[in-house]
Amino acid sequence: MEILNDLLQELGISKVKLAKYLGVSRQMVYNYLTLDGLEKWPKEKKILLLQLLDITDGSENTIKGLKVTTDYLLEVEKRLNANIKKEDNIDNCFDLTGLDKESKNLLGDIFFLLKEKLIEGGYTNNATVRYIYYLLQSVNNVPEIKYILGYIAKTNGFIKPDEFAYDEDRQFIFEGILYSGLTLYNNGGASKSKVAESRRRFIQEIEQKNEEKMSRTQQLDIIKVQALQELGYDDINESNAAEVFEKFAEIQSRRI
Repeated sequence: MEILNDLLQELGISKVKLAKYLGVSRQMVYNYLTLDGLEKWPKEKKILLLQLLDITDGSENTIKGLKVTTDYLLEVEKRLNANIKKEDNIDNCFDLTGLDKESKNLLGDIFFLLKEKLIEGGYTNNATVRYIYYLLQSVNNVPEIKYILGYIAKTNGFIKPDEFAYDEDRQFIFEGILYSGLTLYNNGGASKSKVAESRRRFIQEIEQKNEEKMSRTQQLDIIKVQALQELGYDDINESNAAEVFEKFAEIQSRRI
């Protein structure tokens, strides 16, 4: 199956897209690709793959004899896209107006992976998807998140090590520090007792930020009540929102 793996990589067919085409989970694709040969695949999945590659049998010699020309690559891509189930199309789920084809495909792949995690279920999988959601919410406020994502993409071979999509100097430094820290962690050089003090400071900083956030929220609630009282309203609605927010700003300016 190594030859088939190499061919799929040469054709640029990701495990996500192949899973969509075959109508199985990504993990099942990995399982298929660990088998000794295509003859051990489920019959209907084997037929689908042969149709995709436009071959009559899945022997190593046949696969090895395939020449990946531009025309062949385009034909495979055409068959792949044409046979992906319509219900898996991200266009049917969201309004993607303004996105180009590449962005739509990327969003569709992300959606497929998240859906797969949620279908598998369980606390761990659900937590993973929830954390990804929190990560996306935080990415603009914490630049290091982007550096971490770049580091992960590089270490797993998805992009080249010398690709810098963000601030090159800061990303370069961060990757070096992260590599050193993970090397220490993986080699057993950081015991729980050694990092306990650092983790205590970590918790303390989080608690302080949460207290500040709660304080700001309470302050805004007080200003909201005051603004409504001064204007004679019971609540904020579409017709009075602009007036109430102006009153918000006025009340805040009094306190400066």
